[in-house]
Amino acid sequence: MDFPQGDVRLLETDLAQRLLHSTIPARLAYIATDGTPRVMSTWYVWTGEELVMATYVHCPPIGIHRPPYRLRALRANPDVAITIDTEPQPPQVLLLRGRVSITEMAGMVPEQAEAARRFLGEEGGAGYVAQADHPDTKMARIALRPTWVGVLDFQSRLPEVMGG
Repeated sequence: MDFPQGDVRLLETDLAQRLLHSTIPARLAYIATDGTPRVMSTWYVWTGEELVMATYVHCPPIGIHRPPYRLRALRANPDVAITIDTEPQPPQVLLLRGRVSITEMAGMVPEQAEAARRFLGEEGGAGYVAQADHPDTKMARIALRPTWVGVLDFQSRLPEVMGG
């Protein structure tokens, strides 16, 4: 599959699928309410259509009593960029862009429980989910349906500035 950078069909490539199902945290870039750029590491789950991230809005057992500032920022400007990339050289990189949608829900976002098991293992994930189990727990499901996709492996797919 030799799709151009930006083509969402790049999500079907082996490299993209490997990174989407890895335990490498995604890095979410967005614009804060003060107009400055921010990047944060986040767990995620690829559903086949959406990259789903979650965050607590309220969770008394772990001391969260107010929504994170990024929710306000993402509601004001839902345009984001995400990267999932490897550390060893040459790096392998998946780049995603688009607009997120946010849905608040009571309890744990199902994809967050799945991400906890993937990133922490079965036992660690079960403990994470159990720790947040409280009638007042509320989470936000942040979902990106990519509208632009890029893949770099620095061997056959290079950044444009390097001739790619």
